[in-house]
Amino acid sequence: MITKFDSMFAGHVDMDNVGYGGTAVMDRFFSAEHLAGGLDKTVAIAKLMDRTGFDTFWMAEHHFQPEGYECLPNILIMSLHMAHLTERLKFGSAFNIAPMWHPLRLAEDFAMVDYLTGGRLAFGVGRGYHTREVETFGAPLLDQAGNRALFEEQIEVIFKAFNQESFSHHGKYYDIPPDVPYRGKPLKEIALVPRPLNRPVDCWQPIQSATPRGLAFMAKHGMKGIIGGGVAEGGAMTHVIEAYRDALVAAGRTDVELGTDMVIGYHFHIGKTVEEATKEAAKYFEENIKMFGPLRLVRGLSDQQMIDIADPKRAPQADLPNVEDAVAGGGYLCGPPEYIIEKIMEVEEKYPGMNKVNVSHPMGVPESMILDHLQQFSEDVMPAFKNRVSEPVSAD
Repeated sequence: MITKFDSMFAGHVDMDNVGYGGTAVMDRFFSAEHLAGGLDKTVAIAKLMDRTGFDTFWMAEHHFQPEGYECLPNILIMSLHMAHLTERLKFGSAFNIAPMWHPLRLAEDFAMVDYLTGGRLAFGVGRGYHTREVETFGAPLLDQAGNRALFEEQIEVIFKAFNQESFSHHGKYYDIPPDVPYRGKPLKEIALVPRPLNRPVDCWQPIQSATPRGLAFMAKHGMKGIIGGGVAEGGAMTHVIEAYRDALVAAGRTDVELGTDMVIGYHFHIGKTVEEATKEAAKYFEENIKMFGPLRLVRGLSDQQMIDIADPKRAPQADLPNVEDAVAGGGYLCGPPEYIIEKIMEVEEKYPGMNKVNVSHPMGVPESMILDHLQQFSEDVMPAFKNRVSEPVSAD
């Protein structure tokens, strides 16, 4: 039963001239002051979510983006700051890009912020998709096999650090601890100090390609999955949800249903009618596709479409994804509150193991609209799920 609602924000600044015919992604360049304003925008969203009953605010770690799309380089620092300004909202990393970290530093920083916030963090990791940031930090991304191998070993290290009082790890990329003397004795193990307040750590990973290897790795480590709502198309992909359930069962879980340990992410736009909301959302949908398509995060785009989407003169006439199809396919929730309730109720019925969904906005949506829609969602959609009472069980 779905009773909790999250939202996700990657840190985009307010921008003009959005959509396929708007300013090209790589032609945007904002001042340092405007880019830093993305932090204030993030705080405003968090404060509203805290007041209105949302469960978790997810943010994305990204770097080096003067174009203004993803302007939050350190989610843990941001979470600690916002925990001081809110009362109950939890904060999630969607996601820390593990290849850009030393795994012990990531584990240590997370544990410290988790403790200082009273356990209000959810841990999330991903492999990355921007060559500009991952390769700049000295990690592979063009070499996808190398990126996967590094990521998997990093997760092994992180979970040892979280779950064991002391540990060692000797692999291809990391030798922990190194073979050095310490206070006159061989160093054999180390301990994470502090350790996370809540253990086992609630850990999430994006499900993008849904390969058997990737899903099996997640299931092995008890990692939960998020589909859509950010770089990927939203909506429930049944074959992915079934594959993840099967991976959990293969890993020894016996308590799983469709949707167990998963969250589906949706972009949404509230309007008086489906048609009106869809029309209003079109340019933001297009800006999102324009941003992520050339990074090969939109399924099915051809090489020619990758070229067309980067040219504001060609893109509006090119055969590119459109918001009408996204709404019809269920990935973009556009319409009045009662329509959005109906669509989420359908998801709940189909995936009984799911207890929350993530609703957010695509790139280019201004702060005022995000705040207005989240407020309206909290007032007109969430009560339909949170205020339900189970039928009493008869004593007969």
